[in-house]
Amino acid sequence: MQLIPIKTPLIKVGDDIIEVLANSMKRKKVRLKSGDILVISSKVIALSEGRIIRYDIIKPSRRAYRLAKKYFLDAGFVELVLREADEIFGGVPRAILTLKNGILVPNAGIDISNAPQGHAILWPKNPKAAARKLKEEIEEKFGVKIGVIIADSHCTPLRLGTTGIAIATAGFKPVIDERGKIDLFGNKLKITLHAVADDLASAAHAIMGETNKSIPAVLIRNSGIKLENQDDYNMFMSPDKCLFSSIYIKKVKRLALKYSRS
Repeated sequence: MQLIPIKTPLIKVGDDIIEVLANSMKRKKVRLKSGDILVISSKVIALSEGRIIRYDIIKPSRRAYRLAKKYFLDAGFVELVLREADEIFGGVPRAILTLKNGILVPNAGIDISNAPQGHAILWPKNPKAAARKLKEEIEEKFGVKIGVIIADSHCTPLRLGTTGIAIATAGFKPVIDERGKIDLFGNKLKITLHAVADDLASAAHAIMGETNKSIPAVLIRNSGIKLENQDDYNMFMSPDKCLFSSIYIKKVKRLALKYSRS
């Protein structure tokens, strides 16, 4: 498998993402091929949608002030988190654990890194639709068949640091069902589902980094992933089947099931 970083100029609101990527690949003499999977930062998609907000002028609610004091955050930023999150569970200093689009994520996916002072970048409005649109437009422009992953950084329970996570995909199955298959010792797998989209997002995340590399996209080649026209595959699971969320299932079930069926 080959991972090809796509380094770009600073991307701003209103930029044509496909043109920016195309020009950057042309400078590096990189050409798209059928079978490639493009992993792109959720921030880039959000910026193309104008999903950047000045949180320093937002009037916070009483709840925002309370949570800001408890978790050492700016009250305007917390107010934005409250507006974007589907559910709030608690937090630690500098981060609030939320449910957003069926995903447990800090601060509803809102980020102030790589954003102008006093500004925050939200998640794309509809990540799945954005992934599908990007795939279709790239395929039409370049005459190739590709897969797309919109990725963000993510925290794993009881592990230091961030990895990558796919918040939306298009063009391939993001999860491969391994149940019923036989392992090296002849044992039949009973519960294993392989989250290949998250694996690829993490691989790309290792190259993108979290600071100032200016690599908002990574092209993955020879991944072995089969591309398919259908892109309504589900990455979500009901909270009663989740090892982690089952401890607070009553609180998240209604919202998580909503997104698992979307």
